Amino acid sequence: MEPVISSKLTTKCQATILEKIRGVLDLHPSDSVAFEITADQKVLIRKAMPIDFEFAKALEGTLASEWLSEHDEEAYRDL
Repeated sequence: MEPVISSKLTTKCQATILEKIRGVLDLHPSDSVAFEITADQKVLIRKAMPIDFEFAKALEGTLASEWLSEHDEEAYRDL
């Protein structure tokens, strides 16, 4: 089993993707990553592919109204 690799969150809740992980995922500057939450509450990270962007674009119209309230803006302003 591979050792656990960790990264500390900054004050803005950002984390560095360490070199070993970038190598495994073939990540380079300006690449995007996709996060997938599994049924057992684990998070998988992978290099984002064109289908990920197509999926997000397809959902864009249905989610827009859900994120336009002042309450949402206040809750997520610092992200």
